Formats: sequence, C-alpha cells, structure tokens
Amino acid sequence: MRILHVALGGCLKAPPVEYGITEDTGGHIAYVLGAAMAQARDPRVRSVDIVTRAFGDPALDPVHADPVQSVAPGCTIRRLVTHDMRYLSKESLQAHLPALSRAFCDLLRGMAERPDIIHAHFADAAVLARAAQAEFGIEWTYTPHSLALQKAGAADCPQLQDRIRAERAAVAGAGAIIVSSRDEAERQLLPYGADSEGRTHRINPGVSLDRDRGPGAARDLIAPFLRDAAKPILLAIARPVRKKNLGALVDAYAASPALQDRANLVIVAGLRHGINAGPEEQAGVIRDLFDRVDRYGLWGKVALPARHDGAQIRSLYALAAEGGVFVNPALHEPFGLTLIEAAQAGVPVVATCDGGPVDILQQLEAGMLVDPTNPQDIAAACLQMLDHPRRDWLAQKARHKARAAFNWDRWAAASIQVYAGLRPIRSRQDGPVMRILASDIDGTLTGCVQSAGRFGAWHEMRPRGLMFAVATGRSAPEARRVLREWQLPEPDLFITSVGSEIWRRDGQGGLTLCGDYADHLSGDWDRDAVTATLQGTGIAWQPHYEQRRWKLSLFGDAGDATAVTRALADAGLAAHVIASHGRFIDVLPVRAGKAAALRFEAERHGLSLAQCITAGDSGNDRDMLIASGASILPANAFDELAGITGVGIFRSRDRHAAGVLDGLARLGLTVTPKPKVQHA
Repeated sequence: MRILHVALGGCLKAPPVEYGITEDTGGHIAYVLGAAMAQARDPRVRSVDIVTRAFGDPALDPVHADPVQSVAPGCTIRRLVTHDMRYLSKESLQAHLPALSRAFCDLLRGMAERPDIIHAHFADAAVLARAAQAEFGIEWTYTPHSLALQKAGAADCPQLQDRIRAERAAVAGAGAIIVSSRDEAERQLLPYGADSEGRTHRINPGVSLDRDRGPGAARDLIAPFLRDAAKPILLAIARPVRKKNLGALVDAYAASPALQDRANLVIVAGLRHGINAGPEEQAGVIRDLFDRVDRYGLWGKVALPARHDGAQIRSLYALAAEGGVFVNPALHEPFGLTLIEAAQAGVPVVATCDGGPVDILQQLEAGMLVDPTNPQDIAAACLQMLDHPRRDWLAQKARHKARAAFNWDRWAAASIQVYAGLRPIRSRQDGPVMRILASDIDGTLTGCVQSAGRFGAWHEMRPRGLMFAVATGRSAPEARRVLREWQLPEPDLFITSVGSEIWRRDGQGGLTLCGDYADHLSGDWDRDAVTATLQGTGIAWQPHYEQRRWKLSLFGDAGDATAVTRALADAGLAAHVIASHGRFIDVLPVRAGKAAALRFEAERHGLSLAQCITAGDSGNDRDMLIASGASILPANAFDELAGITGVGIFRSRDRHAAGVLDGLARLGLTVTPKPKVQHA
C-alpha cells in the first residue's frame, strides 16, 4: 500500500520540530509525523509521503522551501511550490487552495506510482484530496483535528463561515473519518451531518516523547524566573492562542495562596521573540500573561520561558513528575496530546472537561477534570492532585495505561485496516436470511484473545443464511473500535446504544443509520421531558457522549433504576429503563431495546424472534435473551441474569466467546462438537 498524507498549515518538517514557532505549528504536526513514520514501519506499506506547502521566511528554517525532504526510511515530505512563497497562516490559505490543488494534481500526475489512499488533515487539505479523487479516482480519508463549530459563537461568526462550509464538504466527501476521541466522534462531528458517524473511526494516536534525560535541563530553563526553584511545578504547555485559556490558569494560581506555597507555575506558550512579535493573537496572549503575572505580583513564582527545544520539554515533564502536576485549562480541547505525553512521563494531570480530555482521563483512570471557566475549580483540583495520598501510585498507573493505549504502531495498523475497508465489500450474506445471530460485544465476545480468534474463524465458515449482528450498549464508532482492537469480525448489522439505533453496512466501509427504525422510536419519545425528569432524581449522569438521541444514561444500581422508573411513571412519561453491570442505567423510548431492534430487523426478512439466536452477559441483554428462540449465556454472565430460565437458554461452562461457540455447537452451527451443556 502507498499512503499519502496532506497537511498544509504550520511549519511541517522532519524532526526536530519547533512547536509553537507559529500559531499553527502545534499538535497536528506531531500527529502527522508520528502517524506517517509508524505507517512506514508497517511491512504492508511500500511508501508514505507527506505533502505540505513550500514557503520561505527569513525567521523560519530554510528547509521549508525544499521540494523534498527525507523523514525516515520509506517516509518523505514533498512540498508544493506555488507563485506565493510567503509563510501563510491557516486562515490565509483559503485563497491559495486553487493553486495548491493544481500543484498537487501536477505532483500526482508526475508520479510513477500514485498513492492508494490520501489522508487529508484539516478541511483545506480535503480540498486537494477531492481534486485528486475527481481526476485520479483515489479514495481519501479525513482527520479534522479541530472544528470551527466548537469555537464559541462560531455559528454566527461571518469570519468562520467559509471554514465551516469547507469542513462540511470534507465530512460529506471523505470515505472515512479518523478521529482520536469519543467527543470528536460522537459530539463534535454530528452538527456537520448525521451520517458522518457511520464513517467515523476512533483510533488512539501515539506520542513521540524524546528520551528522558532527567530534570536538569528544565531546572536550568526556569531557574532564572523563580525565587524558590526547589518547589514542585504546575506545568502547562500550549500554543499562545486564546482558546487555550492560559490566562485563567494564572488567575487560578493567583487566587490560591495555598497553591503558590506548594508549587511554582511554569507556562510554555510557544516560541517568542519579545512580547510584541508574531501574529496579533499570539502577541496578545503573551502580553496578557505578562500583564496578569505583573498585576498579581507573581514574579518569582511564575516562569514564562521564551525559547525551548524538544529535549527541554521532555525535561520539564521529568521535573513535573517530581511532585508536580500538568494542567490543560483550554476552553475546548479537541483531543489533548500533551495530556498523553504528561501521563506517559508519569505526571498527574488536571484538564478541561470540554472535549477530548474527558475520554483520555477515563482511559487513564486517573487525573481530574475541571470547569475551564472557573479558576477556583482549577486551583482546587491542582491542590488535590499535588496532595493526593496516592499521587505516585495513580501517576504510575496512568503511565502504564497511557503507554499501552496510545501507541503509534497500533494506530498505524488500525488506520491501514480503515483504508482497506474503503474498497467495496461483498457481504457473505448473498442469499435470503434464514436465521439471525445477535451477540453482545463486551464480555461476551471480548475477554479472551484466543476464543475471540476462534470466533473469527467460525465467522469465516458460518452457515449460509445466518446473519451475524452485534447488539451492544456502545455507539457505532465505539463498537467498531472494540471489534477492531479484539480482531473480531465486523457484523452484517450493528444494533447499538442498547437497541436504540440500527446501523446497516453501506458496502463501502461505512454504516448508515436506519431511518425507519428511528421514526418507529420517535413517535412517543419526549426526550426533553424525560431529561428534565431524570435531572430531578439527583442520580449522576454518565459522560455527555453517552447521551444519544434515543438513549439517556445514568450511573446507578437496580434500586436507582427502580427510582427512575417510578419518577418517569409519576410524570406520565413512557420509557424503557434498563439496569446493567450493577452500575449503569439506560433510559430508552418504550419501543426500543435490543429485543425490539432485533424484532424490527427480523421482520424485514420475514422472520420472527423464534428464528433468532442471542448471546449476552448483562442486564441490557436480558430482553433479547428472553425473547429469542435460542439464547447463549457464557459462564462469566452477571448475576443480574441469574433468573433467566427456559428450554431455549444455554448456560455454557465456558467464558466469553468460547461460551458463545459452545452454545452455537449445541445448535448445530459449528463443525466442532462440544460436550452437552445443562439447561437453566
């Protein structure tokens, strides 16, 4: 496979990169370089090119004018040369896209072997990808990185309308969309088109930290600013743009004498040549930081270094690991690569509750989320992390999880799988559907690598006429991610969000939401009224990305679920309340649920639930396990399913996917005989 990335903005060059040297030289460049170099290491990949824009500027590295630059074996940067060789900000690139598109197509036209796939980063690169697809038929994917509609007041801002239109076109035209967080996949993209979710894939990116040489270089960098350099540090690293909200961090620090006593504040806000140099927004942010430090009388407690390199950034993380905290106070953070860098370096994190950090901290099972508009909240969280009795243990736990979950080689393998999925797919379900197997994913198919592999082998040989569906509490992008990570087969049908959505394969690697089922559910579903009633119960909500159009989700046990059912009944609202795993509550339209969705699909094929086989392990599987003609419960099923009995129920002695295969063997749907299992 030949892969080509397009990223036009900022100072993209072979490492080392001077991040923050311009306002557009930020995390997306680390992403593109890390992704491309990892893909080039994959044996399935023949070459990886990164296409960016050529420019010359006496204040910037002259390499940016070179047409070709080697990055790593098999990975090359190619720069598009046009008549305007000035460095241009991202906002200024729009007028130059026609010339860049022509230069890009000329580049492709001259290649002996053109790429198999183009990966566009930001909507301006998507313009070039669309031009290449129109002329050469090359499929392309899109990574937004940052979306204009997330900016406060964006919908009413004339200056952002062109960018928003370009982003809508990119979302609509891409064969697949690759993002980093659930917030991007399940919230940020939705205003750009309801069908985008079916083409969206969440893949954890990696990070590329320099080798740890200890905190010495960091101490030398910040010592000139500080009276007591021996204190731990609160560390923030961000581009000097307003949305990063660095001023609020200074406010939080200034308002807390206890925080000032415990730690110094270190803010690395890009690279600067004086406080008035650079673009106006950058200079304005720098001036504002200096003004706040001066007004609050914080000199000697705050370090604002003007210059740094990659080794010094790594050293700052090492210093922060010695009793300090990393802080990201952004008003909105699309993802948050610096949080991963900090966690991998063993630094506890405090981060904004708006955007990707919500998902990151959930995966790390450590750190604290804060309201970025509340300086008191920021200060309190920093103090709590500094003085946490298990601070070091939590930091090391997060470090191990971050290193395992955020890895560029794993990202490369997953991205290649997404690219391959853009080719037309012929379903094995060629003839009429005679039976349907609907299985839960988590704990039912996952949990054992070996048996998951055996299930994949069974799927390749499954009987003709047997449709395979997954029925999960997860969203469609999350279901696909888990299946991919466990190397489980993609099904013919996705029943997601606890049976409140049905997604069908479109034959081109994407999924399409079933509108008929959506209409079926919407008839007696007053989401706003149900939401208001649930808020009145005082029961804690699950994260915002768990809230769907036809699903509202809380934390709570079976007793809390009973209280929710009673509150809805008292309000005269019809709903289906489901408790599962001993800690989750889902509230759906009364016509929704895994059994209801499976029945809806079965009837489309002239079948009933009697011709359906189901497999599951928790309370949100209960309705389909009871209603279907045959049901399989693996040995790891939760106690909340203990009361399910019947002739059609198989309780396997095997766990996870092995238990599912055990039940399928009892039904004559595998070639490997299994010992008889007891009926419940």
